Amino acid sequence: MKKIDVLVIGAGAAGLMCAIEAGKRGRTVVVVDHSTKPAEKIRISGGGRCNFTNIHTSPENFISENKRFCVSALKRYTQQDFIDLVNRHNIAWHEKTLGQLFCDESSFQIIDMLLDECDAADVTIKLNTEISNIIKRDDDGFDVTTRTGAQWTCSSLVVACGGLSIPKIGATGFGYQIARQFGINVIPTRAALVPFVFDPDLRARTGELSGISVDAIVQCNKKQFREGLLFTHRGLSGPSILQISSYWNEGDSITVNLNPEEDAFDLLKTAKGENPKQAVHTVLSRILPNRLAQMFAATHGLDRPIGETGDKALRKLAMDVNQWALTPSGTEGYRTAEVTVGGVDTNALSSKTMEARDVPGLYFIGEVVDVTGHLGGFNFQWAWSSGWSAGQVV
Repeated sequence: MKKIDVLVIGAGAAGLMCAIEAGKRGRTVVVVDHSTKPAEKIRISGGGRCNFTNIHTSPENFISENKRFCVSALKRYTQQDFIDLVNRHNIAWHEKTLGQLFCDESSFQIIDMLLDECDAADVTIKLNTEISNIIKRDDDGFDVTTRTGAQWTCSSLVVACGGLSIPKIGATGFGYQIARQFGINVIPTRAALVPFVFDPDLRARTGELSGISVDAIVQCNKKQFREGLLFTHRGLSGPSILQISSYWNEGDSITVNLNPEEDAFDLLKTAKGENPKQAVHTVLSRILPNRLAQMFAATHGLDRPIGETGDKALRKLAMDVNQWALTPSGTEGYRTAEVTVGGVDTNALSSKTMEARDVPGLYFIGEVVDVTGHLGGFNFQWAWSSGWSAGQVV
């Protein structure tokens, strides 16, 4: 059994950051991962260019049962700190909308940067390595055994193996299993930053709209986001939908304003007076894509000239444009979810070090923790910040 200082389970963003920082302090660090490649979520993120942070990162961009838990880590290792690291490695980057930062070239640049930093800090990375057993030692630390029989004794064990999102790249619930093994509560999880799907009836109405995108305000449970919305063959996607999905629970309705810039009833009422012979959907197509305008007009049975349509019917139609209320039948689930809401209960952890309060030497960082960021680089920043914080003490 090999004795080391730190064993990190998970070679993703948080795990590699923690390992780098611990290695810099002269600790002997081994990172293990059951996948054959490190940092797969980094690789696929941002369309292959990695949305590695957001310049507007603040605690308000995160969801947790304990909304203040993320404050300490985000303050101690900020988005600017990570930008400085990227700059030191001469990685060119650019800002997109709403403060999102992407590599100019490839997400592999961020992966290579982290691996280079690990190498400089003498961190050992063991891939294709699955943990079979973890035992807390009576004296201090942990005995960890792999399925191939390799064994380590470590004084600090860091769980950085993520959540349940995107199982095709290796996501599992192993981190939650470890937490429960040591009596740590796990907040119920659900898929987040994920598209909605419709029931067959609603899908029949909207199926022809697949590919149409609009700027929209989407609301649910007192939260709202204004960004792009995309109709799909199964339901709705796009940034505004992914954002609100993190606040949606099964059975909840959402409200969609498909034209935030204009009151649809004012448009319809004015057109009725000025050009009463125009078809209703023709008028509506001034502010909506034509297929979408046709769908709403047909849904309301308004296939006649606008001058022959009563104000009450026009007001109902306008309500659908500016306050379209619908109830998704569900989401696409963890298969396409970018992150997992819920996870290891933050009440069991130190917000400064990420250490389990009742299990000395055991740490949880990154997505496995009940801290989930909005879309746009915030989840990576949580990985960097929580990993850095644990790396200062493990």
